[in-house]
Amino acid sequence: MSAGVATLTLDSPQNRNALSKALRGQLRAALEDALADDAVRVIALDHTGRVFCSGMDLAEAAGGSSQDQGVNEFPQLLQLIWSSPKPVVAVVRGPARAGGVGLVAACDVVVAASSASFAFSEVRLGLVPAVISAVVLPRMTTHVAHRLMLTGEVFDAAAAAAGGLVDLVAADDEIDAVLDGQLRALAAGAPVALAETKRLLRSHQPDLDFGDLLQLSARFFASDEGQEGIASFREKRPARWVPPTD
Repeated sequence: MSAGVATLTLDSPQNRNALSKALRGQLRAALEDALADDAVRVIALDHTGRVFCSGMDLAEAAGGSSQDQGVNEFPQLLQLIWSSPKPVVAVVRGPARAGGVGLVAACDVVVAASSASFAFSEVRLGLVPAVISAVVLPRMTTHVAHRLMLTGEVFDAAAAAAGGLVDLVAADDEIDAVLDGQLRALAAGAPVALAETKRLLRSHQPDLDFGDLLQLSARFFASDEGQEGIASFREKRPARWVPPTD
């Protein structure tokens, strides 16, 4: 920790910082520790490697029933970030996909490098972005989220900022300076006032209710389409529902 800032780093670059069971557990523990530490004023969510987060670990999702899917634990992480009385800042230096976009959307401030990219890739894998919609839809412009969730298209940091997902875009070699400025500005706020202001701001947004959304996500991870999409991704081939090209 430095100057009241606890930096939590996604550090599993070998699998593109996918939300494996291990990474989910480590991130949850680190968040709980930071929230319990009175010396921590601001939380920064950073990452090692080229990719911010590629979403749920699809290797772990292969073959499991809806009850076995790791997505069942994901709402707890999003809720911790969303309801944290301490501001949480995401710094995205590379690609964020699916559940990784959910982590970003749950944060209070998002700083992205100009080379970062984003995608709601679920539909292309036979999945539904149900759980992350709880935090994405209050943040993003509705019609933009609608199109991007349906198409699964990759969009850049500028488009993410225009759609409300990202707050600040910085050149790759300037992102640390922009991030530091935001962290210093947040740390200058009085802790109780910051917590109450965040509570006030969240009170004007819908409460997070993951019940039906969680069941929908888990069901599609275990569905025939979901398992085919996961297999096609791992085997680097088109899914069987993709129309053949001439």
